[in-house]
Amino acid sequence: MTWKTRHRSFYYEGAPEPDDLDLKPAETALLVIDVQNTYVERPDRATLSAADQASYDKWTPFHERMRKLVIPNTKRLIDLFRKHKLECLFARIACQTDDGRDRSWIQKMPGWNNLLLPKNEHASQLVPELAPQGD
Repeated sequence: MTWKTRHRSFYYEGAPEPDDLDLKPAETALLVIDVQNTYVERPDRATLSAADQASYDKWTPFHERMRKLVIPNTKRLIDLFRKHKLECLFARIACQTDDGRDRSWIQKMPGWNNLLLPKNEHASQLVPELAPQGD
């Protein structure tokens, strides 16, 4: 088993290994998407109602994985790309207006996707460990 097949779904069992990557520095970039404060910051569990604590607990594996694996590994990738002077690009969900009137219709829908993340608020910023630098 190699890095090319280690995490492959059984659906692809028996399929040939992909070719080696040929990354051309001038055509290569790292894109970091939506690793924002709103998705990783959590309230003090003890201050929550029983129902909110149950929801909090359901999300704990996600938050642990983000903090212990995703953010540190993404930081290592960013550092590697910067060391080799490769492009690092960042995208985040944010609206230009404070009241969110410019949000997409999906971000205005009730439920979990009801996002109001004005561009200058703390919640909409990328986590500090992964913040863009310079140009």
